[in-house]
Amino acid sequence: MRRTVSLVSAVVIALVLAGCAGLPTTGPVQPVPQETAQAEVPDITFRPDAPQAGASPQQIVEGFVRAASGPQNDWDTARLFLAPDFRDSWEPEAGVIVDVLSDRVYTPISDEALDLQVTPRATVDEHGSYAPSDGGTAAPLSYALAQQSDGEWRITSAPNGILLDEDFFRSVFRSYSLMYFDPTWEFLVPDTRFFPTYNAATRIADALVNGAPSAWLADAVKTAFPETVDLLPSVPAIGGVAQAQLSQQALTLDQTTLDRMQTQLASSLASAQVSQVEMLVDGTRLDADRVATEDTSVDQRALVLSEDGFGFLVSGDLTPIPALSPAVVTAAPSAIELARDRGSVAVRMPDGSASRISDDGRRSVIDDRKGLLAPAIDPFGIVWTVPSASPSDLHATTPGGELVEPEGAWSGASRIDSLQISRDGARMAAIIGFGSRTVLVVAGISRDADGVPIAIGDQITLANLDGTGRDVAWLDDLTVGALTGPDDDVTFVEQVVGGLTTTFEAPAGAAEISGVNTPSAVRLRTADGALFVRRSSNWVQTAAGISVLAVLQGSP
Repeated sequence: MRRTVSLVSAVVIALVLAGCAGLPTTGPVQPVPQETAQAEVPDITFRPDAPQAGASPQQIVEGFVRAASGPQNDWDTARLFLAPDFRDSWEPEAGVIVDVLSDRVYTPISDEALDLQVTPRATVDEHGSYAPSDGGTAAPLSYALAQQSDGEWRITSAPNGILLDEDFFRSVFRSYSLMYFDPTWEFLVPDTRFFPTYNAATRIADALVNGAPSAWLADAVKTAFPETVDLLPSVPAIGGVAQAQLSQQALTLDQTTLDRMQTQLASSLASAQVSQVEMLVDGTRLDADRVATEDTSVDQRALVLSEDGFGFLVSGDLTPIPALSPAVVTAAPSAIELARDRGSVAVRMPDGSASRISDDGRRSVIDDRKGLLAPAIDPFGIVWTVPSASPSDLHATTPGGELVEPEGAWSGASRIDSLQISRDGARMAAIIGFGSRTVLVVAGISRDADGVPIAIGDQITLANLDGTGRDVAWLDDLTVGALTGPDDDVTFVEQVVGGLTTTFEAPAGAAEISGVNTPSAVRLRTADGALFVRRSSNWVQTAAGISVLAVLQGSP
């Protein structure tokens, strides 16, 4: 069985908060230069204060909670607040509660016991998986103390894990991408995890080699690392070069497997600013090279349908797509998504049906059910359709016309407002409703070795939305954008999958999103045909008279 870091699950942390430790940040924490040879460690890190002589029980607990900001040397400063016989059994990596500093309430129960009530915003589990709080009431965190032989108070019992307020969390932890393959071994798929910045290379490599994909994504991806191969404890990263020591079983692997392992490891560690990775066994470097993978970037130009035609728009000039543009103009669709090879588009026709239009001029009806959403097309050319009022009736139609009905789509949802497939084909983002509640969700897509979908995995909630959803789109490989709310108060939600949420006010009437290659370049179309591009936190209008803002599914 694979080894994983011992932590408390996000569900337990969020609902019980008894498996996650808490460390408040009320008090002075001094930023100091951190001298280290490891490239991924930031220039500035926090070094919290040790216990002060004569501190009261509450001051000891406050200092312990505050010391969560110092993960160096396995949180050695925080352990100084613990009684000697408890010091080694406390598990700081059991998880994180991200809370609101001003909402913390300390309640003494006795001289030897104290409770801490917190308002959780999010949790991070033992594997580094981030989850927003469901807004429920958390059980208080309980601490027991005893006076030591020298008269000083020390903690004898505390929840495992740590507590960080929102600001400190963003400084002490960062998001990193564990990279897996899709079932066809063509695409790399990111799995976002949050780890302390201190010694990040070791944490990333351990999670990738000794761990497993996030549960929601597990059936949608593959890893080249066999369960028989382990990563030895430390991954030094000096001068941007990381060395990963593997167990001897790696010597028995074929070249293709080694090359894929090298690809996953190098791509994962790149998120920690590691530029070169060496896999070794007993100090000897394994001969392995990165394999070629498909590019998931898209054309930077806006793809639109307007009175001038269908094509890429730059500075008012429209460049049509040869052979395909005339057929799209004739069809006059209300929604368009361009296939990765630019040989076809999935469209919603004026009568509400979904069709595929090919560059030979052929138009094939894909789905004529009532109330269809705008269709989506994935990197394998498969067109996805679903009625808004029936989220579980998801259809996928292959380029050859075969109808596939993947199992498990959007269990329990009463409606679906929008959906789109990631450019690696492994994930589906959607805005779905449960009665009056609207949520932004993502789920893994289980496929066979040819890329044909089999099932939709368990959905995870990325964000709770206000009002009915308007549109959703992938902004890059890691980030989803969503529009929600009424015409006169539209909100744009930028959501890292498995990470943090940012919201902006959107132009009135914003109805369609098209992602580019970075969230900062996202485009919106309003109901009256205005085209906007994001500039920092502002929206700048770049065109008018746009009837459809098309979505691009990769590049040829």
